[in-house]
Amino acid sequence: MADLALVVAEHQEGKPKKITYEMLTAARSVAEELDAEVGVLVMGHDLDADALAEDMGARGADVLFVADHPDLKEYAAEPYAEVIRQLIEEEEPVLVLFGMTPAGRDLAPCVAAKVEAGLASDITGLEVEEGELYIKRPIFSGQAIATVRITRPPALVTVRPNTWAAAPTEQDEAADVEEVDVDELPENGIEVLAVEAQESTRPELTEASIIVAGGRGLQGPENFHLIEELADLLGAAVGTTRAVVDAGWRPYEEQVGQTGKTVSPQLYIAIGISGAIQHVSGMRTSRYIVAINKDPEAPIFKLADYGIVGDLFKVVPELIQAIKEYREQEP
Repeated sequence: MADLALVVAEHQEGKPKKITYEMLTAARSVAEELDAEVGVLVMGHDLDADALAEDMGARGADVLFVADHPDLKEYAAEPYAEVIRQLIEEEEPVLVLFGMTPAGRDLAPCVAAKVEAGLASDITGLEVEEGELYIKRPIFSGQAIATVRITRPPALVTVRPNTWAAAPTEQDEAADVEEVDVDELPENGIEVLAVEAQESTRPELTEASIIVAGGRGLQGPENFHLIEELADLLGAAVGTTRAVVDAGWRPYEEQVGQTGKTVSPQLYIAIGISGAIQHVSGMRTSRYIVAINKDPEAPIFKLADYGIVGDLFKVVPELIQAIKEYREQEP
């Protein structure tokens, strides 16, 4: 039997999140060279295993491991980590992928401690050379990229969102389903009393393909309507800096940077943001960066692919109007 590259899926009420499909792409990118099958582990309760098997198989997974138990309905590190530990001992995967998400950052170290395995966090690249797996990850707040090798299996990694494209639907064959024995779960010391989802039509910040971010250059919370309007026109998420959050202008969940969220969208539009290293460390791996700032010496321009030197209170309304006019001309 071939080795196994295992993706630890994240889902919302049985519907896989985008990061799961991205991890599938990452696993598939090295599976052949590792002579490994691609497996996906889904944990929860009242899961539709057949639908998940069709979805994962269509996107390139060979096998779907299903752990269905009432104690797994809501995420909790201890029971989830125990399921993964058991599966690692039974299947002996060479690679285990978690999302670099709140759940993944909590769960991966617990699993690494349980199985005494190496863990590389926030990875942005996987390569195989002469049968050895090499992992790329940013270090020093993104100032450099380190290439590391975990010397004995399994290699545990957390994958930065939006680094790999989501695995497309390419096949008609469903993944093989294997049920995971979860009869012996440790007692969970945490009880989930409620889950309150924020109501928003915008994409979640770490999963968004486009982010429009505003900084102190907006001069006050009353001017963030410019950021919101532009974001809504582009189907983007709204981001901001620590200084803005500390000032109480925007909520913490929008903060990008060293003490906020790390993002890697296809397009990052930085408006009124100077480009302090604490902020840049959280978004410098964005594929394209556009900066709008009236200061031509702002550090953000050294990182930007495209820059506009100008007053954001003139530039952004003109940009919004141009997009609206373009949309009106579309057939």
